Amino acid sequence: MSSATRLMPTAMLTPKILTTLPQSTPKSVMADLIAGITVAMVALPLSLAIAIASGAAPATGLVTAIVAGFLISALGGSRVQIGGPTGAFIVVVHGVITAHGFDGLVLATLMAGVILVIAGLLRAGSLIRLVPEPVINGFTIGIAAIIALSQLPDAVGITLPAGTPAEAMERLPAIWAARDSLDWPSLAVGLATIIAIVGLRRAVPRFPGLIVAVALASAGVALWDLPVDTLGDRFGALPASLPMPSLPVITLARLIELLPSALIIAFLAGVESLLSAMVADRMVQGKHRPSAEILAQGVANIGSALMGGLPATGAIARTATNVRAGGRTPLAGIFHAMVILVVMLLAAPMASYLVMPALAGLLIVTAWNMSEPQHWRGYLTTGRISDRMLLILTLVLTVLTDLTVAIAVGVAIGLALRLKRRDVPPADWTPPDR
Repeated sequence: MSSATRLMPTAMLTPKILTTLPQSTPKSVMADLIAGITVAMVALPLSLAIAIASGAAPATGLVTAIVAGFLISALGGSRVQIGGPTGAFIVVVHGVITAHGFDGLVLATLMAGVILVIAGLLRAGSLIRLVPEPVINGFTIGIAAIIALSQLPDAVGITLPAGTPAEAMERLPAIWAARDSLDWPSLAVGLATIIAIVGLRRAVPRFPGLIVAVALASAGVALWDLPVDTLGDRFGALPASLPMPSLPVITLARLIELLPSALIIAFLAGVESLLSAMVADRMVQGKHRPSAEILAQGVANIGSALMGGLPATGAIARTATNVRAGGRTPLAGIFHAMVILVVMLLAAPMASYLVMPALAGLLIVTAWNMSEPQHWRGYLTTGRISDRMLLILTLVLTVLTDLTVAIAVGVAIGLALRLKRRDVPPADWTPPDR
């Protein structure tokens, strides 16, 4: 065995920053700094909105963006990956918090991190190819639909009764029943935010339009003294510092109880991070290290859990923003985390003035983009009929039942279809002659 072959497993786990840092120049560092600042301005309102939609305190979104975002960039296998809380986790996180409390979510995230570290050390990153694409597309569209539905009341100012279920089929009738509580100022702010985000994105694609749109909407509410809920009204002031690390309550019974949730969190973190890394590769003509990326996701989720944060993964939209802003090395992701930390330390009280309809509008736009509507026609008109049916099945199960069920059923059927297409010889079920 050659020395190059012996070193290959270790190289697959080497963080990309160790490769890029020796090649850095003052010019490239400045480009990464500008990109990091740009991405931070996108990540700030998004992290707050994702935490709120997940049923967690807003500050947990910032903690996740800072801690996990730093670790993913420092240890990951991609040149330009940006990590943090993402919309894909909202459904799972909300369900875990509802069933097991926030402490249960922290433990599930910690377990998911350990699972991902083991997967990375076993170099399981290449297994992403085994997950059928229709399953990924199906549960992504399903999650996007659930996110948009969950944000509709805040976006239009509808007040739902306490204890309204989060499940789509029960939430829709509740929204309709509460339609008379619609608040016109909230509706106007939500629509104005959506229009501003879309307009800024089309007019100035490289400009961090998310934070500008939310800030303008919030400023308008304050200027005209509109009766619209703010983040401070609902959650109080944000803390101006990071929490101290702490461990959740760990017992064997809780570990067993939370294992399914931990597996789903690990699955989503692994799949989304590798998909994001592959998209980034095409944008920068690079090649990521899958095993290093999975290992970094594991460490990042452990770090986020210890700091009381949310599950984290590579974020496709923020990664693309980083590339378009000129980021070319992991330093951009590190700068992005540091900028959010500085804002948290110096300007946390200002976040209390952000209005809830604007944050809800932001997430509705995020959900729409997450579902990739430009590909819907292709999903339904091209490829095999079995793939289309698999996508629809996964989507329906995601919305109507549970993400765990949707992924398990989708992957199982997808792998069975793949084996069938390969004409695998039928198994010999003849009893052995003993």
